[in-house]
Amino acid sequence: MNTRQISNRFGVGVPGLRPIAALVGGTLVALGTTMAAPLILDLALANPDWRAFTAGMIFTIGFGALLLVIGRGGLDTGLSLRQAFVLTPTAWTAVALFAALPLYFSDYAQLRDSFTNSFFESMSGLTTTGSTVIVGLDAAPPGLLLWRAILQWLGGIGIVATAIAILPALGVGGMQLFRTESSDRSEKVLPRMRDIAAAIGGVYLTITVACALCYWAAEMTMFEAVAHALTTVSTGGFSTSDMSMGKFGPEVHWIAVVFMLAGAIPFVLYVQMARGRGDIFFDSQVRTLLGLLAAVILLVAIWLTASDTYAFADAARHAALNAVSVVTTTGYASTDYLVWGNFAVGLFFALTFIGGCTGSTSGGMKIFRFEVMALMLRNHFRRLIYPRGVFSQTYAGKPLPDDVVGSVVVFISLFFVCYSLVTLALMTFGLDFVTAISASVTAMANVGPGLGPIIGPAGNFAPLPDGAKWILSFAMLLGRLELFTVLILFTPGFWKE
Repeated sequence: MNTRQISNRFGVGVPGLRPIAALVGGTLVALGTTMAAPLILDLALANPDWRAFTAGMIFTIGFGALLLVIGRGGLDTGLSLRQAFVLTPTAWTAVALFAALPLYFSDYAQLRDSFTNSFFESMSGLTTTGSTVIVGLDAAPPGLLLWRAILQWLGGIGIVATAIAILPALGVGGMQLFRTESSDRSEKVLPRMRDIAAAIGGVYLTITVACALCYWAAEMTMFEAVAHALTTVSTGGFSTSDMSMGKFGPEVHWIAVVFMLAGAIPFVLYVQMARGRGDIFFDSQVRTLLGLLAAVILLVAIWLTASDTYAFADAARHAALNAVSVVTTTGYASTDYLVWGNFAVGLFFALTFIGGCTGSTSGGMKIFRFEVMALMLRNHFRRLIYPRGVFSQTYAGKPLPDDVVGSVVVFISLFFVCYSLVTLALMTFGLDFVTAISASVTAMANVGPGLGPIIGPAGNFAPLPDGAKWILSFAMLLGRLELFTVLILFTPGFWKE
């Protein structure tokens, strides 16, 4: 196949692939560089896994440099919308693949003996899902634990930049509602993405450092504080212990609640507030998120107190940590909430779908889509009562465009279609119904733990068949990138001229 044939086949053409190669290459070089942190830690502690990170670094930086050479000069003309659609899932998949290498090269048997497990752990970390196949985290090598935490931190800032700079420009699932001067629907997306990433980086790092210091001042060791700070602010949920937050006391639990919420708030609001141009608590999404959580926490606390499970103070603490963890899609647990009764189990399953605010590190379907759906339902009921009435649709004080409403409806419909298909696919591997439906939503919503004795808060994803783990890995990426960004690549029309 010659150059012209390749150009006709893929639409963007060979020259159009160079920016993608350059950006993926640069991302891999940066990823390889970050492997130095767990490498140095293992080397300092005389852990043999430093060799695994050395090999992973060499492979990752080497392949990234090769892509940079191939894409040389490709960034001079910017990045088109079609290229942005190709770039986003390609870059995330490439990072997950190469991030899995040090896990696969390690001496840790659960990962060394299975690339499936290594890739699942890597994808779960990068997408800040928090599902794990590792049993015995308390005795796991420190470099491995740090690498998992770093992956979630990188994935957290990566999705914030993507959600602010890329997805609004692509008009994915109503995200055009958040289009700004830095993410308009133009043919030049790349420079704007760089600006956004630079603006939020300092805020993200500052909140992470503050979280680590608070954990350290409580009862965590320095290593535990750093690792958990990386996974709290990124709303990822990887822990250094099989007991997750259950290993620590009340003070740590409340610190986790505060910083999980910090990660679930749009980071652009922090930037605006720092510049004296806004107040976080005037944002519609933030008010809805906090109001929802306050109601859920109070309801669960009353339930636990009435059932004599805990005294009210402890009930409020456990309700707060676990409810905030599920809604923000972090995945921490202070206890096995599946033993709280059917009401609590059903409530937590429903909360799994929600997610935090757009432009935050959290996953899920996002608060703003539920707000839009509520506005649509309200106006629909009004029209039933007053057939000749004219009702305006506004969101955050601004008119709600019809294309946003349509995009939200399509997104929610597609989410449940994909959710059903993933559930059915998992059941073909012999998973029971509860495990399949909860694994499907916890992967697509990037939450972490599911329901049932296998993958619940006290369980683990290690027993699942390899085929199920690959399906769940795809579901994690699908949910993290808002469905359309991935699925559009499977439509024949996308690749036509």
